[in-house]
Amino acid sequence: MSERETWATRAGFILAAVGSAVGLGNIWQFPFQTGQNGGAAFLVVYLLAVVLIGFPAMLAEFVVGRGAERNPIDAFSKLGHGNWAVVGVLGAATAFWILSFYSVVGGWVIRYLLASLAEGTGLLTGLVGTYFTTAAGDYFGAIASGPDAILLHFVFMAITAGVVALGINDGIETATKLMVPSIVVLLLGLGVWAATLSGAGAGYGYYLSPDIGAIAANWTSILPAAVGQAFFTLSLGMGAMITYASYLGEDDSLPMDGGLIVVLNTLVGVLAGFVVFPILFAQGIDPAEAGGGGSGAVFVVLASAFAELPLGWLLGTVFFFVLLLAALSSAISLIEVMVSYVTDHYDVSRAPAAAGLGLSIFLLGVPTALDTATLTLYNDLAYNVLLPLSVLGVLVFVVWVNVGSSLDELRLGTAAGDGFAAAWLWHARVVTFTGVFLALVFGVMQQLGFSPAELLSSVF
Repeated sequence: MSERETWATRAGFILAAVGSAVGLGNIWQFPFQTGQNGGAAFLVVYLLAVVLIGFPAMLAEFVVGRGAERNPIDAFSKLGHGNWAVVGVLGAATAFWILSFYSVVGGWVIRYLLASLAEGTGLLTGLVGTYFTTAAGDYFGAIASGPDAILLHFVFMAITAGVVALGINDGIETATKLMVPSIVVLLLGLGVWAATLSGAGAGYGYYLSPDIGAIAANWTSILPAAVGQAFFTLSLGMGAMITYASYLGEDDSLPMDGGLIVVLNTLVGVLAGFVVFPILFAQGIDPAEAGGGGSGAVFVVLASAFAELPLGWLLGTVFFFVLLLAALSSAISLIEVMVSYVTDHYDVSRAPAAAGLGLSIFLLGVPTALDTATLTLYNDLAYNVLLPLSVLGVLVFVVWVNVGSSLDELRLGTAAGDGFAAAWLWHARVVTFTGVFLALVFGVMQQLGFSPAELLSSVF
């Protein structure tokens, strides 16, 4: 077994965790989940889900990771509850599953970045084409599946595995220290530019003026979407936060670090909305229709907008570069979940572990690179079932099975002490558990083709 690394700095851990959270879920999924689920109504429920469900659940994953100093699969045995290792296996399997289709989307991002550059420079035009001279929908349809999608899926996974192979300090920590600030700065720049568009005011109104009646009428569909989005954007239920916390020291304050990670991640997600919605309204595009456009909505809709805007190739280059950084920062954390298990459990070094796992993930994702409908199925299963089920397993273990040790772990490194730990335990047992459980039940129903709203109305 190779020697286990730790984070060189507290900032390195925070930026790596933020990088894990600030991924495609924030920029690819969040604006269009918002559009599909009522605009500001979804934003309100999502923010509540992050605070009331996501943050307490993140602390639960942190106490498991730091307490065990092991990967998600071995952590439960190290804590004296080997029969709960199935929860860790589920988290690692969820990370494996999500990264297999996430990498395909990462390949799309590379293609659109190259296409934007090709439009502005004239280079590679014959190889990648441009969405400026082809209808955006047709362009996406031509590149989303097939040999090119498989090739770029492989390229994205190779980059991800290469960073992780370099290690915690030289690979993950160094990369995320560069990527996360770049994402924030570039998104801020795009947000300032978007504010100058003629449709910005209407976009802000749609995004920031919630219809409370819409929340009450559609809560059974908004809740699982918002909770699933919170889990996806906070990297919960995938073993990532357990893994990253396992490299922490006892002097680190889990509540303080977790709170900072949640705030920074949420700000990036909200900022993405300040970029996307003004662009949509400036082009007269209905966000509800854009949100219902499936896995390619962000590419088709924004590519259409960039093609019509002055210096659109430059704006497209910046936007898709931000999206690529976000995609890589999250993908790194997901493959690290499995790399940490292999290096902890077997006498295998990082480089071959990352290469072998990267190849396996690539092969699992090939069907989604051949058919976008398969990608949608993969994504729906992750959102509706795998993520809430995995989070629920960790939560039950921490707040009922291993509660004493969990509270002791939570108190380390923080001045909050017993008061915070007691409040967190009560909240996690009542509010967080109820929210996750309802999201899982409604998500399973949706996955099986049943409408939670219709079932509830027939019962009551």
